[in-house]
Amino acid sequence: MNSLLRLTFASVAGLLLSSTTCVIVHAQDGRLILHVTPREAYIFVDGRAVGEANKHHTIKLNAGGHKVELVNYGFTPDRRDVTITAGQSTEIEVTLNAISSSVTVPFGAMTIEGGQRSAVLLNGKTPDFFVGHGDEFNHEWWWKQELVVPPGSYQVTVLRPDGETWTGTADVPANQRVVIHVPDGVKKTVDWPRGRTFISIPRFSVGMASATVAVSKPTAGLTATAAQINCGDSTELKWTSSDAPQVEIASVGEVATSGQQNVQPKQTTNYQLTAVGPGGRATAVATVNVNTAVQATLALSPAEVHYKRVGDRVVQDSTTALNWTAANASAVLIDQLGTVGTKGTQTVQIKPLRTNPGPVDETVTYTLNATNECGGTATQTADLHIVGSIEAPPELAMRSVYFQTDVPAAGDTRSGLLASEQETLKGIAEAFNKYVAVTPGARLTLSGHADKRGADQYNHNLSDRRVQLVKKFLNDQGVSAEAIETQAWGAEQNLSADDVRQIVQQDPNLSNEERQLEIRRLHTMVLANNRRVDITLSTTGQQSAREYPYKSDDFLKLIDRNPPTSSPGMVFASEKEKVSN
Repeated sequence: MNSLLRLTFASVAGLLLSSTTCVIVHAQDGRLILHVTPREAYIFVDGRAVGEANKHHTIKLNAGGHKVELVNYGFTPDRRDVTITAGQSTEIEVTLNAISSSVTVPFGAMTIEGGQRSAVLLNGKTPDFFVGHGDEFNHEWWWKQELVVPPGSYQVTVLRPDGETWTGTADVPANQRVVIHVPDGVKKTVDWPRGRTFISIPRFSVGMASATVAVSKPTAGLTATAAQINCGDSTELKWTSSDAPQVEIASVGEVATSGQQNVQPKQTTNYQLTAVGPGGRATAVATVNVNTAVQATLALSPAEVHYKRVGDRVVQDSTTALNWTAANASAVLIDQLGTVGTKGTQTVQIKPLRTNPGPVDETVTYTLNATNECGGTATQTADLHIVGSIEAPPELAMRSVYFQTDVPAAGDTRSGLLASEQETLKGIAEAFNKYVAVTPGARLTLSGHADKRGADQYNHNLSDRRVQLVKKFLNDQGVSAEAIETQAWGAEQNLSADDVRQIVQQDPNLSNEERQLEIRRLHTMVLANNRRVDITLSTTGQQSAREYPYKSDDFLKLIDRNPPTSSPGMVFASEKEKVSN
């Protein structure tokens, strides 16, 4: 456009704008007065194209806050928030800073017709993608007004101050000029010989009636500080870009034009940076390889242990340690232990599955499962061989303890046990102490009895004295008092004549002749068998054998406190009448 004609049009337009503005201003509006260098800069208010700074230095705006953007390609944009006061003018003076670098070959060009005073944007629709206004690119006469771009495909957007928008696509070959007419689109593509003469061009140059905007192609660079990582580890992405207001990294999202960021990929990932600017797009790729494999070990030391249990007591219990590692794992589970760390050692409690007496020969398998967040898994097993035995507790030989008539006497807590009964209790105490060593918690219950002669209370007190005497004797032999319980029955649970007859008949220590003798004096033996203390083992319910000590040296004393002194041992038929009840 001729500069004189342009000046005339500008003057008229300015007068019309001023006149119109004065007429339509309302009390709630204010004015923004801009003084901008360079004067070719373009104004955007709240994202809306307004016009060239030199033509629209006075703008009517509603009272309140506004975002003002002043842009010119080849200069650093100025963006600021401005508050407009109703009925007042706000004046701002802005000088944009030039970007000193030039743009190098190859080149193509665009001519845009029909877009005067409109903002021209390439590859985007925000002020960041502004390259100039239509009056700077509308002819290729003697005074060149041209938009120089790297060869490529472009989305062209023309924003009119009145709000109308035109968008189209243009493919620009090297050393070719594409003529675009708004709103018809690409009109033609012609040879552009000037492109072959350039080596580099300043980003922005303007003359009296000429203007050249040379758009630079974006650049992009992306690296990863660690290109090989294990699952769960992170690496740092570092990137740079230029001439690209829109930058994003696949799998990360939009990012600043340059920077760094930690990432923690779960699988091998190609991070692609795409930088988009008015001059096209540039890409860069950084690959981070993720090791998802889990390396696990599981071992027992030793792998074979020996085990022996007698009763409830484990008398041989070898220990073993379970050792494991799980590299590159985030979760580790051992079946018998539950969740564990990725590395550790733990002593294993040996407990065979077998519980009843017999040989032990078992294999226990421990299984480790390790996983990570990246889908990696590993399974390891270790076998523990358990050999040994489980034995029943030792047999506890027990015989009931028998007393003489009216023994012990009231107040006598130390005498009353004949030698045969003391020896019996010593054997019981020795056996029980061995038994309780392998069966902790075992107890003995002493049940005292008296024959039917005497009053109930007398018999009860007598049987209580008997159990207390037996308890004290057992205590003296090392049996804990806490392991003995007592109860006194008096004559409540007396054995009958039939019970005693059966006991005699089943006694393995008697001959047939001796059994017949005892049955003939059954009345006496019923009384004798009921002067006793029975013993019961708590763990098994075993009861003491009711075997009267017929063959003991003090047999006669048991059945008669004043027996003949010349006939030790059993009383035969000739002596029957001498036996007292």
